[in-house]
Amino acid sequence: MTDLTDAGRAALTLILTADPDLMEIVLRSLLVSGAAVAAACAIGIPLGAALGALRFPGRAPLLVLVNAMMGLPPVVVGLALYLLLSRAGPLGPLGLLYTPAAMILAQTVLVVPIVAALTAQATADLAEEYADLFAALRMRPAARLTTLIHDGRFTLVTAALAGAGRALAEVGAVLIVGGNIDHATRVMTTAIALETSRGALSLALGLGIVLLLLSLIVNGALMALRGAARRHAHG
Repeated sequence: MTDLTDAGRAALTLILTADPDLMEIVLRSLLVSGAAVAAACAIGIPLGAALGALRFPGRAPLLVLVNAMMGLPPVVVGLALYLLLSRAGPLGPLGLLYTPAAMILAQTVLVVPIVAALTAQATADLAEEYADLFAALRMRPAARLTTLIHDGRFTLVTAALAGAGRALAEVGAVLIVGGNIDHATRVMTTAIALETSRGALSLALGLGIVLLLLSLIVNGALMALRGAARRHAHG
């Protein structure tokens, strides 16, 4: 019990004094996850809006696929990307394996289905509501999607935050393609796993506390946005 208490105090000290090693890992985590969420939104929002609002051949199977991919096992994604990015793989010459770029790619693959599925649901509901208006104005598909994305922006930000939560908590895929290299590809989740296995509980606890705080911030933002969306809808 004394060891745990001492580790907890040391962890708080690391946070309050902005320990360089801890801050480096936290900053890298935020940069990697932020870039992945931005890329996932750039792909997932247009894809989800098209799946939710438009009718075209193959739409139903694509919707099933996107929803199924929300439960992708991270280690399977990591393994698939490892095979693609390794020297013997088709993307080996790019030299991306064990770099932050590979970690961003892995998180993007995991986050895109979440953003796309939530966007599809939101735009499908709005498309039904606006169906008569779109028909009367004879709006083209691109204009419809632009309108739906704009009017559903609160829900879409919620989708982005849900993706951010998934990205920040990811460990399996980024460990496989990033390698958990100190001062290069080590992020909060992989560092926690490593430091715990080595018995360095102070740094592991410090990172765990920061990760929990970030999770609380993301969930708090989600609740606030949902409330704002309800007020906007009834306003």
